[in-house]
Amino acid sequence: MDLLQLRHFQTVARYEHISRAAEELRVAQPSLSRTIARLEAELGTPLFDRQGRRIRLNQYGAVFLRHVDRALRELDEGCRALREARDTGLGRVAVASETLLTVTDLLGSFRASHPRADVRLFQSTAQDMERRLRTGEVDFCVASQPLTGAHLESVELTREEVLLAVPPGHWLDGRESVTIPEIADEPFVTTRPGHWQRALLDRLFATEGLAPAVSCEGDEPGASQNMISAGLGIGLIPAISRQVGTETKVPVAWVRVAAEDCFRVLNLVRNRTAHLSEAALRFREFTLGKPFAAHFPSGTRSAT
Repeated sequence: MDLLQLRHFQTVARYEHISRAAEELRVAQPSLSRTIARLEAELGTPLFDRQGRRIRLNQYGAVFLRHVDRALRELDEGCRALREARDTGLGRVAVASETLLTVTDLLGSFRASHPRADVRLFQSTAQDMERRLRTGEVDFCVASQPLTGAHLESVELTREEVLLAVPPGHWLDGRESVTIPEIADEPFVTTRPGHWQRALLDRLFATEGLAPAVSCEGDEPGASQNMISAGLGIGLIPAISRQVGTETKVPVAWVRVAAEDCFRVLNLVRNRTAHLSEAALRFREFTLGKPFAAHFPSGTRSAT
């Protein structure tokens, strides 16, 4: 059993698909299949259930994967600690967020204050964030949805109202507030399932026994306001986008939603068992040292 076999097994277990795993690993599919077969032979038990071309991690594979994840994470953190001890810089801090616009100014301010820090940024869904924290790919996630993986700890950064944005001239332009039943038939611009905007939209409508009419969905929440302004529909946008002056560049009208839980909570999430570099420690101190909204100077871009 060698390190390459374990990394290959970890990737196949994540995808439960030989072709996709082989594509990510950049190896030939037959070669990857043989690697998994040799590993199973060494262990004396199958790790996957096979049905034709489909594979599923079985109970023995799930047990083995937990130990493989832990062992590879420790090894990666050891290599990382060694690099940090050798290098003269502060090391690396890696951050994941559902939308890059949420943390762009935060990371820019941090980099300006700590120019020797190596800053990495990833865009991820909530599900992918949990994986990245578990495997040590990132140090922190700025998450708009609860992350519930083992050993994760969260600190609330901010809690903000979410408003309804409508195109200029829309029949709701000028209204103070609106109920969900009133907009039941309106076309919505939103994100795909897995993002916080879609989760909030679906929850608000489900509370009223309704389902939203989605006219446009995508993977970048920060693009929603542009599409709403262009008349493609209405949508839910965090209040900070109104406060930072983006309406002068992307004109929309703002309406409050008459629902108690129409808000977004941003949390800073980390794996408390993971090693933190000097750069990561300073990033946490920098982020928690003042209100999160203070990291968005007046007149900056949309922070959806």
